Amino acid sequence: MTTRLEEKIRSGSFAVTTELTPPKGIDVSELLARADALKGYADAINLTESPRARMAVEPTAVARLLIERGLEPIVQVTARDRNRIAIQADLLGAALLGVGNFLFMTGDNPRNGDHPDAKGVFDLTTLEMLRAARGLREGRDLAGNELKGAPSSFLGATANPCAADMAFELENTRRKIDAGAQFFQTQAIYDTEYLARFLETAKLGNIGMLAGVIPLKSARMAAWLNSNVPGIRVPQPLIDEMEQAGPEGEAEKGIEIAARIVREIRQLCAGVHIMAIGWEAKIPEILSASGLR
Repeated sequence: MTTRLEEKIRSGSFAVTTELTPPKGIDVSELLARADALKGYADAINLTESPRARMAVEPTAVARLLIERGLEPIVQVTARDRNRIAIQADLLGAALLGVGNFLFMTGDNPRNGDHPDAKGVFDLTTLEMLRAARGLREGRDLAGNELKGAPSSFLGATANPCAADMAFELENTRRKIDAGAQFFQTQAIYDTEYLARFLETAKLGNIGMLAGVIPLKSARMAAWLNSNVPGIRVPQPLIDEMEQAGPEGEAEKGIEIAARIVREIRQLCAGVHIMAIGWEAKIPEILSASGLR
């Protein structure tokens, strides 16, 4: 069965995704409230898998709760904690629960998380996970054994159009496509010229690229992103705009800038991935200001 996200990308309609982080514990009421508020705005919602190696409730269980509420999840899958047997088993189990969208990434090293003594597994690379998932979709496991019933999955990966080594990033993106990636979500983009150049060179064809946007809450946040997050480049003119808005106007200016970037992205690729980082309630306002919703 084709997911709504896949249908939207294949049809050429502009897709909107966002992400939520499952909690450390089983009280998901706040997450579900935020998800419900995004109905009609987000086409699908990423559920992260213990980001920054900080233990949180497993995302497939939360994904099932979203499906029951009429929302479409994207389950993030990392190589950090499981070997190839467990990863494939979990993908099949998620498919049984109705999950159709998956996003694959390596995952953060446990030594930087809240369980630093945990042993990282990293049995498979991102490319190998994509190949494994594609194989399951085609009816066989990674060892070549035939499945009794194959899942229908829409497979995603990450990309960074603003990477310092653009040649390597383009090559890595192509390898991910060859391994089975059908859509990408990117690192946050603040200068869409980088995105345009990346897309022109990559020539993705029917592969959906969802460009990332992190709304800026302050000039200080913008400077922090530049200093601490590889692959993010907030141009100085945007920082100047935030500073000129002053403390009382920074939030409004951040929403205005995010909406402007969404408008520019809309002319370039298949969709936008808004990483609101606690500002999920602002997403409808951003989309409205961009003219998208």
